[in-house]
Amino acid sequence: MANSPSNSHKWFYPIDLTAWILILVLSLVIGILIMKGDRTAPRIRDFTWENRQVGSEDAAFMLTFSRPMDHASVENNLQIKPDLPGKTSWAGRRMAYTLDAPAPYGENFELKLQGARDRFSQSGDERAQMQLYTGQFKTRDRAFVYLGVEGDEAGRLVLQNLTQKQQQILTPKNLVVIDFKPYPEGDRLLFSAGDRTDTKALLNQRIYTVTTGISLKQSASDPGDKKSTLPARSEALPGVVNLVLDNKKYQNLKFDLSPNGQIVIVQRINQNNPADSGIWMIKDGAPPQPLKTEPGGDFLIAPDSTSLAMSQGQGMAILPLEPDGQRLDFLPKFGVALSFANDGSAAAMVKFNRDPSNPTRSLFLVTNQGVEKELLKTDGNILNAEFDPTRKNLYCLVTKRLPGEDYVEEPYLIAINLDTAKRVDLLRLPIQRDIQMSLAPDGLGILFDQVMDQAQNKDDEAKAKQAGQIRSSDGKAIASSRLWFFPISLDEANMTIPTEPQALDLLGLRPKWLP
Repeated sequence: MANSPSNSHKWFYPIDLTAWILILVLSLVIGILIMKGDRTAPRIRDFTWENRQVGSEDAAFMLTFSRPMDHASVENNLQIKPDLPGKTSWAGRRMAYTLDAPAPYGENFELKLQGARDRFSQSGDERAQMQLYTGQFKTRDRAFVYLGVEGDEAGRLVLQNLTQKQQQILTPKNLVVIDFKPYPEGDRLLFSAGDRTDTKALLNQRIYTVTTGISLKQSASDPGDKKSTLPARSEALPGVVNLVLDNKKYQNLKFDLSPNGQIVIVQRINQNNPADSGIWMIKDGAPPQPLKTEPGGDFLIAPDSTSLAMSQGQGMAILPLEPDGQRLDFLPKFGVALSFANDGSAAAMVKFNRDPSNPTRSLFLVTNQGVEKELLKTDGNILNAEFDPTRKNLYCLVTKRLPGEDYVEEPYLIAINLDTAKRVDLLRLPIQRDIQMSLAPDGLGILFDQVMDQAQNKDDEAKAKQAGQIRSSDGKAIASSRLWFFPISLDEANMTIPTEPQALDLLGLRPKWLP
């Protein structure tokens, strides 16, 4: 038999020896790295608001890091300018920063983080500290729309962009606008209008949309890869009008736009058969269809955009926005729903106290947990109520009856703290019937109008007609009206501080902030 190498010598071949030496060297290097740790500095992989335009609905941003971080080192070194107070929370390598209040509109912000370290590094090791990271974002333009009352603006919608310092008439001369509501992106308005030459324009109104020209950049809560059921839109020029609903067969009355901008609800009456009346729904660009409901009055679409609060009989019905849907709930105490909190957790509703000797109205806070809290009672009227974005205060327009034989109501702008139910009278307003207010989406101010002259004689009546027959809620012709701004600031107890209103150099009615 031929001689063969023994097994005891096979490990000493040169190639085998080299392999074992490499294995030992690599194992030693890996061991040293494990003992000393990774010396590369951590970094931010994603900032959800980077180069984004955010709105009041954007309550928080996320930072995603390349490795688990030491929480305190991040929180202590994070800077946002201008300052945006908020709270942090963590989930693995991701940190969420939730704002205490919406970011003020019309501002540019810068986020900086430097010196933060990962969870496993030593505090004195400078090589493991984050290098400077800088991110930018901005908020939407501070802008509002109002109904003009004089000159070329009379009866037309006018956009006032305070951030860009621009003013633009949006609707054409041949239309007299009656009511309007902004879409959630602020890029369009839904409005009702009649022909300027029609003496019965109020009864013959049609419903349109018009573009505002506001730049459409994706909000931080609406990533660009999401599919939307809204009609395709671009950064259109302002003043592009499209017909939504005609009046050939039905007369159009009150309307509302859902918070998601995808549903329009319209109250309609058959021109030839007044018994044929009710509410209709326009959804996703489909033809309008009637909703089968019991007869009702005022209505308001809920924040979820799937249900409707509508006064029916002796109470408030909650109805699904479906052609054959069954009533979801009924609140027998209340006759009017004024507004909802932005998250749908609460509503401001009016109760009619039917005492023949002393009829009054009460404002209630009604929550989705079944709480019904009376906030105020008045012998006058409750015209409007809006929740601030943090749901800490409710701002209201209310009236009280003045002593005397003539029935005269004096309006007030008030704030009610929802935790304590304490009321602050912010402003006593001139006596007038047609007054409206609009709370800014960032909660920092209120717009309201003041009718300067209502037509009292033939000359004023002629002037009002020349201005497009602009009329108040009680049908009187309006000669002119001025817009005012009331700035809002809170004390440490979240109570609104009374201050002086600012007169705007604008003549108009029914101002509404863009979202």
